[in-house]
This record gives sequence, C-alpha cells and structure tokens, in this order.
Amino acid sequence: MAPQGSVRPARSLIVFGVLMGIVYALVFFTGDKSPTPKLGIDLQGGTRVTLTARTPDGSAPSQDSLKQAQAIIETRVNGLGVSGSEVIIDGDNLVITVPGDDSSQARTLGQTARLYIRPVLDPPAAAAPPAATTPAPADSAPVPATPPTEQQPQSRPFPAQDPPSPTDVPAPTDGSEPTSAPNAPPTTASNEPPPLSGPDQAAKEITDAKNARQSLDPAIQAAAFAALDCNAPDPLQGNDDPALPLVTCGEQGEKFLLGPSIIDGQDIADASSYYEQQQARNVVSLEFDSAGSKTWAKFTSENLQKRAAFTLDSKVVSAPVIQGATPEGSATQITGDFTPSAAKELANTLKYGSLPLSFSSSEAETVSASLGLSSLRAGLLAGAIGLAVVLLYCLFYYRMLGLLTALSLIASGIMVFGILVLLGRYMNFTLDLSGIAGLIIGIGMTADSFVVFFERIKDEIREGRSFRSAVPRGWERAKRTILSGNAVSFIASAVLYVLAAGQVKGFAFTLGLTTVLDVAVVFLVTWPLVYLASRSTFWSKPQINGLGAVQQVARERKAVAAGAAMKEF
Repeated sequence: MAPQGSVRPARSLIVFGVLMGIVYALVFFTGDKSPTPKLGIDLQGGTRVTLTARTPDGSAPSQDSLKQAQAIIETRVNGLGVSGSEVIIDGDNLVITVPGDDSSQARTLGQTARLYIRPVLDPPAAAAPPAATTPAPADSAPVPATPPTEQQPQSRPFPAQDPPSPTDVPAPTDGSEPTSAPNAPPTTASNEPPPLSGPDQAAKEITDAKNARQSLDPAIQAAAFAALDCNAPDPLQGNDDPALPLVTCGEQGEKFLLGPSIIDGQDIADASSYYEQQQARNVVSLEFDSAGSKTWAKFTSENLQKRAAFTLDSKVVSAPVIQGATPEGSATQITGDFTPSAAKELANTLKYGSLPLSFSSSEAETVSASLGLSSLRAGLLAGAIGLAVVLLYCLFYYRMLGLLTALSLIASGIMVFGILVLLGRYMNFTLDLSGIAGLIIGIGMTADSFVVFFERIKDEIREGRSFRSAVPRGWERAKRTILSGNAVSFIASAVLYVLAAGQVKGFAFTLGLTTVLDVAVVFLVTWPLVYLASRSTFWSKPQINGLGAVQQVARERKAVAAGAAMKEF
C-alpha cells in the first residue's frame, strides 16, 4: 500500500487538465484554427491520376521497374508530407490517389525527374531569327550584379506534361499525298501501311524525335530547331540521350540547342528549398556528390558568362548565366518565380531521384467519398451503440463507479480528438476508416484497464479490507497488469506500423496513440478519481459503489474463519 500522504490526486488531475488546455490552446489559437481532423481519401474524396509507362522500344515495362518507380513516388509523397496518399501498381500503370481535389500535386509526384545539366550552345545558323518566331536568347538580358558563385536562372515551376496523342499518324515518306484522313480505314487503292497505335506509335514518336532533335548533323539540328513547337506535347519527355546534343524548349516557350550532359541528376547528393530574405524569392539548393561537385566547379570556371541548362524530363527548367566559378563542394541554387510549394516540389523531386521509367499521365479523376462517409456514419453509430452498452453495463455492475468510467472515457476521447486535429494540421496526418477502427479498439482497451482496476479493488475487499484501504492496495496490483497489457498492445501496433502499408498504417498509428493515452488517462484521471471517491463518506456506501455484495462475501468468509477457529479452540 502506498504510504499515507504520498498520493496527491489533485496534482494528477491538474497535470491532465494543463495538458488538455495546451492541446486545445494550440487547436484554437494556432494554424488555420479549424477544430476538425484532416480526413483521408475514403472520407473526403480525392484525385486519382493514372501514369502509363512509356519505354523507348514500346515494350512492356518490367515489374521490377514498376516497383522501383512505386517506391520512389511513395518516398516523394512522404517528402512532401502528403499523408493518406496511395500509390499502387495496376498492370503496366501506376495509379496515384491524393486526398483533396488538387490534381497538379498528383501529377507532380509522377514526374520522371530525369535531370541533366547541359551547356547552352548558340542556335543553329540556319535557324537564326526571324525574331517574330524565335525568341531572343535569355542571356541577352542584362545580368544583375551578384556574388561570384550565385546562379541567376530564368526558371519557372515545371508543369505536368500532357501525353502524346496515340492517334497521330506519320506523314508518307515517299513524297506522295495522303490518300485518306489519319483515322480513316485503309483502302485497297492505297499502298500505305496501316497506322500505328498504342505502344508502337509511342515508340515511333520517341525514335523520330531522337533522330531529329538529337542529331550530330548541324543541318538536321537547324531543321529541328525551326520545326520545334513548344506548345505541343513532347514525345521525347524523359527519354533523351544525355550523350547527344538536344534541341528542346524552356518553360516560357523559348528554344534551346544544348550540348551533351556534363552532370547527371544521380550526382545530386541533396536538394532543399528555402526562402531567400535578401532577394525575396524562393530558392532550390542543390548539393552534388564529390564527382559532380568537381565537374561543376571545373565547368563554371571555364564557362564564365555562358549559360548552363538544367533539364528536367527533356525540358529546360532553368538556364542560369554563370557569374563566377563555384568552389568545389559548394551548393548551387536554382531560382525563379517559384511559389513555396513549387520550390518544395522541385527540390523533393530532384532529391529522391529519377524514376526508372518515363510516364504519361491521364486526366485527373475525382474519387467520391460518398461510400466512405456512409461507412463512417455506420461505424460511428456502431461505436456509439457499443460505448453506450459498455457504460450501461458499468453502471449496472459497478454502480456509481461506472460514472468514473464514463468521465475517464470522455476525457480520453476529448484528448484524442484534439491531438488528431493537431496531427492533421502540422504533420498532415489523415484520419480514414481504418484509423477510426483503431480508435474504437483503443478506447475499448481503455475500458478494459478500468475493469482490471475495479476487479483488483473487489479482490482486496473480499479479503476483508474496507473500500478506503482496498483502493490504494488494488491500484498497486492493477497498475502492473495495466502497464503490461498496454506495453504488449503498443509493441504490436508499432511493429504493424513499420511492416504494413497503406491504410493499415493508419489503423496501427491510431491504435498506438490511444494505447499511450490509455496509460495517461488511467494514471492521471481514473486512479485519482477513484482514490478521492474512497475518501468520501458518500461514495463509501455499499449501495452507491456497488460493492455491498463483495463486502457480504468478505463478512461470510470472516465468519466461517472465526467459526473454524472456535472449533479448533
């Protein structure tokens, strides 16, 4: 039994009250101040984008490549803090589902992110102006004074690429006029081969684009430069050969002739974004590995006042003028009209590496939450009915002690709700149906802890002790059992969270959260309330605490023991 005076129930209740006050102060006075948890896809709906793999030869992608791409995209999701997203393999496709209606975010996650740094070359002679059709080179603009190592890109946040149309048909190569519309069926009067479609058509488009836009022949380069349409979908997206020159477009529609790659995106050791106070702009910072840093230092020292192009999936996202040599080991900046989210997305895409496949994305589809909301209402109704039955049973079996169970469960529920709001606000945790299931099970385990405590009190009373002395003794015996049971539950939820995927993680997380709160509520709320009740004359009455039958058993045992002692005497 705990020594008299060492139990301070008021202090424990005050500690719990302060913790709850802190949680709800953060809920109502920080962030967006919306007192609602962030809901998952199955409860609020979302946006689904299907990514179709595009291989240069038109063959089906390997399952290993798809699994690697899935893992990289899931890592990007975690890097962006987008909780509740799903990335699944569906045949030869990857399907990304993101909570909410922001389709651009889902598209960004599927960027191939094949980054190369290439030198910017002079436009081909035959492709020189007319100025009406070809924009002036970006490096003709005056260059602002900057520190020697700073790079000044002319970049913009990269947009999602639209897939090439599978219905495009190549023109005849023999100089004859087409005899029918591209989609018309072949006729007996034509010697034309049937039009290609599907993977064959995509492979041919990639091959044709490579032959024209990555040729070593200056005449072909000039023709490709003049014919390039920067407003049309790019069939070469993510499939350019880094060892060859490249004719391509920039984010603002300008055309570039680029030399072979000097640095591969795989040489990026880290990428991050931040807001630069002096220039009032968002910056993406790149750090290269030792080999990439050495190459970049040499290149910048030998190409002062020239431009280097950062190409992402065959498109120039930044073409900075080199103002000074970058020392080996120093970071390089990409700047431009980035919003904070666009800078973070670009840094995240570059940081976690290139996908092993090039993908074209479908139109975004809206995922309805009507089924999930119906399931939520049914689950909450079932949980409410179950909780009411538990409370009624506690009132029937433990009488007024059942009220203490109800107060403890209410305190636990209020604390869980506030923590879920904060987790959704600051860690992007989303509450889905599986998470609600974990909450219900966890709250049920909290009720189990009360039962263990009350039964230990009854055991002490059966041994002849009063309600006043049985409570602290019963608590000493019960708390070990409560801690052991919750430890097992927490370990199980932690292992499940580490090994599981998808919505099962939500179940494991909420189960672990309620398990921890169970311990806090039992130690800081239930035990102090029961201790205070044991010191009350009103609560000590058998007809109030429901322990009269147990005390009768104790008296009968005492009488039997006394009778046996008299007989022996």
